Amino acid sequence: MEVIVNISLKNGVLDPQGKAVEKALHSLNFNSVKEVKIAKQIKISLDEKDEKLAKEQVKKMCEELLVNSVIEDYELIIEKE
Repeated sequence: MEVIVNISLKNGVLDPQGKAVEKALHSLNFNSVKEVKIAKQIKISLDEKDEKLAKEQVKKMCEELLVNSVIEDYELIIEKE
């Protein structure tokens, strides 16, 4: 089973990388761009058949290591093989 973790900055947290990309796109005349936010995606392959257990394991991974809960939010997407 694969679990995809999408990690993004919480609303209100400054995203300097997103702002830099937004500015660069405007300089290339992509003027319809309103806002750019940079996020991360992590794919974790688990040897687990039970979807509930897989989700619990990855949630714990996020809370203990993968996500800075002060400034980041995350969502889990389960992909069955």
